[in-house]
Amino acid sequence: MDRLRQRADFLAVANGARVNSPAFVLQSRSRDDSGPIRIGFTVTKKNGNAPQRNRIRRRLRELVKRLDPVSMQPHHDYVLVGRRDALSRDFTTMLDDLRIAFTRPARHIPKGSPKGRGQRPGATAATSRKPD
Repeated sequence: MDRLRQRADFLAVANGARVNSPAFVLQSRSRDDSGPIRIGFTVTKKNGNAPQRNRIRRRLRELVKRLDPVSMQPHHDYVLVGRRDALSRDFTTMLDDLRIAFTRPARHIPKGSPKGRGQRPGATAATSRKPD
C-alpha cells in the first residue's frame, strides 16, 4: 500500500465515490493502472488547530494500519477526510466504522452537480431565478 502525496491525486479522488461516518469521510476512486492501493489523509483547518489536526491524522493512519488490506479493492485510491469527532470517538468504534465503510456501497455524486444546491436537474442559474 502506498500513500497519496500529490494534490492532483487528492483532487481526482475527491470526484469519486464517498462514504460518510461520524469521524471521517472515505473517498474512493478506481484507477486504470495496475499499481498498488494508495491512500491519503487530510484534515481541514475547521477541525481545530495544528496539534488537533495532527492527532486526527495520526488516528486515521493507525486505523488503516490495523485494517486488513484485503478489505480494500485493488487498483483504487482512497482518501480519508478527518472530522472533529475523530478526536473523541472510541478507537474500536472508528475501526468498525472504517470496516463498514469499505464494505458499504459508496454513493457517487459528481462535483458540480445540481443536487443539493436548490436547483432542479437540467436547470441553469439563469433559468431557475424568478423574474423581478
